[in-house]
Amino acid sequence: MNSRMNYISRRRFLQRSLVMGTASAAIPSLAQAFSSSDDSSARHPETEEVSPFQTVRKNDISIAQWALVNEVRSGEWTTLDFPRIAREVFDINGIEFVNTLFESPTMGYLNQLKQNADDHGVTMVLIMCDAEGDPAQPDAKTRRQFEINHRKWIDAAHYLGCHAIRTNCRGPEGASREDALKWAADTYNMMLEYAIPANVSVLVENHGRISDDADFMVDLMKEVDNKYFGMLPDWRSPDWISQDYNLEYLEKTLPWAQGMSYRNQDTEEQTARMIELAESSGFRGWYGIESNGREAIHKGKELLTKYLNL
Repeated sequence: MNSRMNYISRRRFLQRSLVMGTASAAIPSLAQAFSSSDDSSARHPETEEVSPFQTVRKNDISIAQWALVNEVRSGEWTTLDFPRIAREVFDINGIEFVNTLFESPTMGYLNQLKQNADDHGVTMVLIMCDAEGDPAQPDAKTRRQFEINHRKWIDAAHYLGCHAIRTNCRGPEGASREDALKWAADTYNMMLEYAIPANVSVLVENHGRISDDADFMVDLMKEVDNKYFGMLPDWRSPDWISQDYNLEYLEKTLPWAQGMSYRNQDTEEQTARMIELAESSGFRGWYGIESNGREAIHKGKELLTKYLNL
């Protein structure tokens, strides 16, 4: 079967999956996106030479919505206001969503979000996905459900023009390294079957258990070995974890980094060391500030602007 027929088969599979499943019903489907979009994000992926991240050739600063989660939860503003907050309060060019903070991701909602981002000149970078299960599970049905649960966010990322979604990968307590690696690789390969035609990358952030083990994550990156699969290294807050750990984790996972979950470190010197490490590795892309609160975001922007020469 030639590549065109392979593509048609995948496309029909995706259409059937969306029609049969209810999880993505409120969000524009990939079938709609492929049939109606004129932009390059809808092209046949096998004709693409690079992933969405690899088209980025410069550094910029974004805000992770989680940095302002308390404001959203208290009702000060909603996700639809996020582009305005990024521009008017921080004068920052990019935003990174959290899926659990989307109020009602219907077609009208997503269209309004796109309009708001366009009005304020803000790029929608990625969607951080929580509360959708775990990929490194022993049960094949559970792994498949994890993949299905993320389709609606891949659809939303595609529609909004985000280059990626971010997942968590913790694994069950007591699982062997070999089993966890096998389970996680199986799940992410399934996810990529859906994500690649949408031109959306799937990333993993170090959020506990096996994902906190840099060597394990390197093995997972190598096992899956796909340009649409990568890391979003979390520069963990110093009160959570040691500075040496942060540096070592970042250094090991940088070859697969498709974004940075930036947090201010204990000292400016330590923050500068981590920025310089990313720079010297050749990383170019979005530094998403996840330091908590407005003051910390302003400080992060100041440091990133200084050490990235923006």
